[in-house]
Formats: sequence, structure tokens, C-alpha cells
Amino acid sequence: MTDEMTSLVLEHLRHIRAKVDRIDDRVDRVEMRLSAVEGHLANVMVSEAAQNSAVDNMSRRLEMIERRLELSDS
Repeated sequence: MTDEMTSLVLEHLRHIRAKVDRIDDRVDRVEMRLSAVEGHLANVMVSEAAQNSAVDNMSRRLEMIERRLELSDS
């Protein structure tokens, strides 16, 4: 291989390497953002479970009050 060919190949390899490095950086940022989204989603799900539990508890208490006051249909 001539020096000119070697130089051209090295130039292309450097260009490819730089592009791969930029892609790697972007993938790292995307992974961080995805982790943050997953964390927020987990918090939303925990909050939803707590709200469902509170609503279930209020429904039970309301049914008990209706029975005591004889307001229920059954």
C-alpha cells in the first residue's frame, strides 16, 4: 500500500471513529434520560396504587356508614 493510500485509509478511519464516539455519547445521554423517565413512571405507579388504596378505604367506610344509617338498597 502506498503512503497516500495509507493516509487516505487512516483519514477515513479517524472520521469513522469520531462519528462512533459521537453516537456513543448520544446513546449514553439517551440511556440517562430513559432511566429518568423509568424512575418517574415508577413514582407515578406508586402514587396511583396509594390513591387506589385510599379510594378503596373510603368506599368501605361509605358502605359502612350507609348500612348504619340504613341508606343502602340491600
